[in-house]
Amino acid sequence: METIKEMYAKGKELYRKYKEIINYLFFGGLSFVVSMVTYYLARIWFDYLMSNLISWIIAVIFAYVTNKLFVFASKVEDKGKLLREFCTFVTSRIFTLLLETVVMYIMIDLMHINDIVVKVIAQIIVILTNYILSKLIIFKKKK
Repeated sequence: METIKEMYAKGKELYRKYKEIINYLFFGGLSFVVSMVTYYLARIWFDYLMSNLISWIIAVIFAYVTNKLFVFASKVEDKGKLLREFCTFVTSRIFTLLLETVVMYIMIDLMHINDIVVKVIAQIIVILTNYILSKLIIFKKKK
């Protein structure tokens, strides 16, 4: 039987090996919570499309900061490069917003599925797509 110290060492090694993915899932999960809470609150005053846009804006700002600092550890500090990185991030998120909006429209308006259920499904699709875009384009490591 393994000791706690050995299990901790194995856990630490696994974290080191898969740090980026683990951090992305953690902060992606937090972005999901930010998106869902702001969506739910916005639904008090707005329809699902406007609520989705509001939750998207807030979640994108949160996601950029956490992805830059904690997931991909981007070291871009030059103002011009930082602005370019942020604009690329927002542009990729606009793409996934459109994807999410299409999914929501089809499933809510055409298939008549509950909007909260659809929002969860759409968020899973978006989180996976955002990781791929972030990894391959936005925070791509320079060689």
